[in-house]
Amino acid sequence: MQQASILLVEDDVFFAKVVKRHLERAGYEVSLCEDGEEGLEKFKKNIFDLCLLDVVMPKKDGFQLAEDIRLMDENVPIIFASSRYMEQDKLQGFESGADDYITKPYNMQELLCRIEVYLKRSRLLNSERRIVYTMGKMIFDYTQFNIKHKDADSHVRMAPKEAELLRFLCENSNKKLKRDEILASIWKQEDFFASRVMDVYLTRLRKHIAQDPSLKLETYHGKGLMFIANELDRSHKIFKA
Repeated sequence: MQQASILLVEDDVFFAKVVKRHLERAGYEVSLCEDGEEGLEKFKKNIFDLCLLDVVMPKKDGFQLAEDIRLMDENVPIIFASSRYMEQDKLQGFESGADDYITKPYNMQELLCRIEVYLKRSRLLNSERRIVYTMGKMIFDYTQFNIKHKDADSHVRMAPKEAELLRFLCENSNKKLKRDEILASIWKQEDFFASRVMDVYLTRLRKHIAQDPSLKLETYHGKGLMFIANELDRSHKIFKA
């Protein structure tokens, strides 16, 4: 298997070299940049399988860099690794297009495990098998992490957890679901931060399905959800891309 390529953007030179060494020992090819602008230029000229970004950097911070990367590549996994641990920072990270957020200091083995999870998902995106849901006038491609209106020429990219959430809702459409049930299934935990992240993704999902009046995502009693989709194909179409 070809060596996976990682873009590492980190302005703490000593720390960056330590992380780079660990990643290379794990078998990855690593390109190291010390600020956001350098990272963006490197991304424009090369193909990367994953981006590992700091948040606080000179010239261009990690949030802006992630947004710029997303304009060029909707699917490359982006992980923030930052000393900024406030809840709002993490939420902003996800809103800027990141797939994951890990705070320093972190266990290197944990980082390697997370990287491998996202690389496996990227390999799935490039495979020939795809799982697609048709719900009313919307087409949700779970494998490719995107959603679009049937009449649209382009699609909207979704974060992996956002896609997992919509798939769970599709599988349980027209049923009342408890929030803690959803959190336990998708995030494997029911803490406050996971709940806030889920709210961010639910807001996005409402914007996606607003293009089709037959689809509704309703909240009841503040503790549960119901995804109303009367015309939903649960057949999980699997076909060659």
